[in-house]
Amino acid sequence: MTRFMKRLGAVLGVLATLAFALIGLLTVTRGTPVRRVLAAGDEQLPGVRDSLFIRTMQLFSGMKIENGNAVEVLANGAVYPRLWADIRSATQTVTVQMYFSKPGAVADSMAKYLADRARAKVRVLLLLHWYTLHRAATRSHVRAVVVDGRVGYTGGFGLADYWMGSGHSENEWRESNVRFEGPAVAQLQATFASGWAEAAGELITGDLFFPPQAFAEVGPVRATLFHSVPTAGSTPAERFLALSISGARRTLYISNSYFVPDDDFRRLLVRAAKRGVDVRVLTAGDKSDVKTTLYAGRARYPELIKGGVHVYEYLPTMMHAKTFVIDGVWSTVGSLNFDNRSLVFNNESNLVALDERVGATLDSLFRDDLRYAKEIKLEEFDRRSWFEQLLEWGANTLQRVL
Repeated sequence: MTRFMKRLGAVLGVLATLAFALIGLLTVTRGTPVRRVLAAGDEQLPGVRDSLFIRTMQLFSGMKIENGNAVEVLANGAVYPRLWADIRSATQTVTVQMYFSKPGAVADSMAKYLADRARAKVRVLLLLHWYTLHRAATRSHVRAVVVDGRVGYTGGFGLADYWMGSGHSENEWRESNVRFEGPAVAQLQATFASGWAEAAGELITGDLFFPPQAFAEVGPVRATLFHSVPTAGSTPAERFLALSISGARRTLYISNSYFVPDDDFRRLLVRAAKRGVDVRVLTAGDKSDVKTTLYAGRARYPELIKGGVHVYEYLPTMMHAKTFVIDGVWSTVGSLNFDNRSLVFNNESNLVALDERVGATLDSLFRDDLRYAKEIKLEEFDRRSWFEQLLEWGANTLQRVL
């Protein structure tokens, strides 16, 4: 009996280990559960210009869209002169969260200006990307800079020299960022505070980080800071993206560096095209810095193109922007990629605006980018080599963990 019990215990131990391994595997490879967006009966889904759309979006994503913001879209290296000037002007606080840093002029400049402000008795908090073993599947992909609680920056930029320049040369990445003032800045500061609490165990608050004047209306833009975080089921990022696509009535222009939409999001994009929306996607091409994502994305091109979606690859350099603009009025700039990792596992930060001026700026920027891009045509794409198709197949099998 004793020997039997030992063997039974060993078998149960192995089975428990396998069960935990399976649970872990399923956890780190889970996808987004939303398959479609529905309205009851014959009702139309609310479009982005419909007041019900904004109410629905706020309820489903946790965002609060507020009046009184000033928003400036900054493409490519234009972000740094504005950022350095704002940091140099800081008198109370500077909070910085960055996902990526690489030695060079940009990182040196950030270090110099932050050290200078610290010597001037400004409270400077710096949070860089980090991992722990038990959190390896999730990560903070946030970009957040807040100066004196009143000026905020987010986007896709980091601290590396290839984010300088025009975005038209091979060593100068194409990027989109945003500088803003108004109530949305406090939301970005709260995003930073969330990350700081996780890393340092301190939850920052008070007038120093959230001064009363930061909540004042300073501009004409209705906007918010969307901080998406992972959850066990449907995520805020997934609901935000699904509702936005479903709300398109005229145009849907997506710029995204890592464009790997799953089956459900491909269907949402195709449905938009079939109801008459001009759906265009601009993504990275051969200059992509992550080849597995490039090939996984290309595996999805035929279905999208056959469904009426126009797909373009950026030619001069790595296209790292993460933006969309819908019907010229509903738009976002930030760190959110169109892949499973961003939608399910990452913390992300995006400035979201309901404003025709911001929309017009992003529309114009998108159309200008198309001058440096190549539209993918099926006739030519179908002639790619068997080796490229093999790479696409292999990358596609890993799409949930890229």
